[in-house]
Amino acid sequence: MPAYHSVFLDEPNQQVIGNFALLPLRTRTRGPAQQLPALPSDLTDLTIDASHESYDPLDEILSLFRANTFFRNFEIKGPADRVLIYGILFVSEVLTKVKPAMNRREAEKAVMNIALDTNFAIPGDAGFPLNQAFEAPPDRNAAETLRQYLRQMREELAVRLLNRVYSDGTNTPSKWWLSFTKRKFMGKAL
Repeated sequence: MPAYHSVFLDEPNQQVIGNFALLPLRTRTRGPAQQLPALPSDLTDLTIDASHESYDPLDEILSLFRANTFFRNFEIKGPADRVLIYGILFVSEVLTKVKPAMNRREAEKAVMNIALDTNFAIPGDAGFPLNQAFEAPPDRNAAETLRQYLRQMREELAVRLLNRVYSDGTNTPSKWWLSFTKRKFMGKAL
């Protein structure tokens, strides 16, 4: 059975740095990403459908995370798949910081420390785990834009992940999400 690929592969007018797509995001976090419209009042991050105009790559990452983490191999079909790969690896890293005994406030502190960290590797850096599948940015300006985009993506993804992990209202993390902390997508970690 093949892994699930991004629905944004055929997205027109993609901005690409190296071979990483800078896709539009629905976020309030500052950064270089093009803004998608906010969700209408009848939808939430948990109920949005892939055909909706406000569906973004972060929704896709969270919806495909649990299914794709079982795969050790992933055929990259385009720049949007690289966004999916990076997001899944980041979600895996974040989930390792959330412990079963943590309440939401403690988890927020731990997760936001990772998301707000500005010292993370980008494609082309020596510490980046997937340099064989990602191209380095062509110049310093492109590298800085990519770093800002990834930071914006990390911050928004952390917030949305916490909303899902603590969605039941009991102030304890979902065991169905935490059960994936030991799994490594493609055998890699950020």
